[in-house]
Amino acid sequence: MTPSPSPVIRLTGPVLLGRDQELPGAWIVDGVIRHEFPELPHGTEVVELDGFVVPGLADLHCHIGIGDGGGGTSLDEARAQARTDLATGVTLIRDAGSIIDTSPLQGEAGMPRIIRCGRHLARTRRYLIGYADEVEPAELPDAVRREAARGDGWVKLVGDWIDRSVGDLTPTWGADDFRAAADAAHEAGARITTHTFAEETLPLVLDAGFDCLEHATGLTDETIRRVADAGVPVVTTLVNIDEFEQYAAQGEAKFPAYAAHMRALRAGRRERTRDAHDAGIRLLVGTDAGGVLGHGIIHDELAAIRACGIDDLAVLEAATWGPRAFLGVPGLEDGAPADLVVTAEDPRVDVAVLRDPAAVLVGGRMVAGSAMRH
Repeated sequence: MTPSPSPVIRLTGPVLLGRDQELPGAWIVDGVIRHEFPELPHGTEVVELDGFVVPGLADLHCHIGIGDGGGGTSLDEARAQARTDLATGVTLIRDAGSIIDTSPLQGEAGMPRIIRCGRHLARTRRYLIGYADEVEPAELPDAVRREAARGDGWVKLVGDWIDRSVGDLTPTWGADDFRAAADAAHEAGARITTHTFAEETLPLVLDAGFDCLEHATGLTDETIRRVADAGVPVVTTLVNIDEFEQYAAQGEAKFPAYAAHMRALRAGRRERTRDAHDAGIRLLVGTDAGGVLGHGIIHDELAAIRACGIDDLAVLEAATWGPRAFLGVPGLEDGAPADLVVTAEDPRVDVAVLRDPAAVLVGGRMVAGSAMRH
C-alpha cells in the first residue's frame, strides 16, 4: 500500500448518521469517511478530532452569483459568497437561481458542493428586474427544458408576484402553464420547484406535480394537508419572510392591499411553519441568501425555525440529514466524502452550538476551526 497523501483523521465521535443512528467514532482516509479501522501504511500520521459529528449543513435556497441589491457577480465574487457560507458550516448548497454560470466553482477543492437550478424563470415584468429569464406562457416549456440542461437536475419557476393591475399578489401563470412547466422538467429528467408567496398558487402547483416549494407563505389548513399527503417538502426561508414588513412599507402607498397581505403572511409565519411540521411536511432549511440578504446567515435561519416551536432535533434534521436524503447526496455513511461539522456539545439538544463549530471539513480538509490535534 502506498503512503496516504494526507493525515488520517480519527473522529472520536459520536458520529451522528441520522436522528436515531450513531457510531462511537469513525475515520477519514483520503477525504472519505470510513466506519471501520482502516489498514494504514507504517508511519501514517493520525490526528484526532473530538466532538459530535454531523453532516455539513445544507442551504437549499441560496443564490451564489447574485450580488447585493441584484445583478450578476464576477466568478471571484461568487466564490467568496460560497466561502462565506462554508465558514458557517454549509457544505451543501442548492443554488435556487443564479444570473451567472457558477459551474466552474463545482470542480474546485475546498468549496461547498453546489447543485444549480440554472436561472430563475419568470413571467414578463412579473419579478425583480434583471434576475430572471422572463418569458410568456407559450415559451415556458422550452425555457424549462433549456434551464434543465443548464442546471444540475433542478429548474426554478417564479410562481407568483405582485400584479400591479390588481394591486396584490397573484399567480403569474395559469393552471395549464404550471402543468406544462412541470411536465417539461420531468421529461427532461429534472425536478421543478417554485417561488410562492400567495395562497392561490399552491393548489395550482400541487395539481401540476411540482417537486418542491420555496417560501410557501400562503399555506392554509387545506393546502398543508395536500402538501403533506403529496410528500412535497417546503424550503423555509424564514429570515427572508421576516423582511416582509420592509416590502410592505415600500409598496403601501400605491398598493395597500399588497402591503396588508404581506404583513399578514409575515405575522402568520411561525404558526404556519409549526403547523406544517406538525402535519408531517418535510421542512428543509433555506436562507434566500444572495441579492437582498447577505451570505453566512444559516444560523439565523435555524434560530428562526426553532422560534416556531420546533424542537432542536427536528431543526438539525432539516439542516443536515433531510436535505441530503431529498437531493440524493451522501451524508456520513461509509465511503461518503468527509463533508462534516464537529461541535463540542450535542446539536440534537441545542442546535445553537452549530454557531461555534470546533471544525468544518470538506472532503476531509479542514476549512474552519482549530480542534485537530496530534
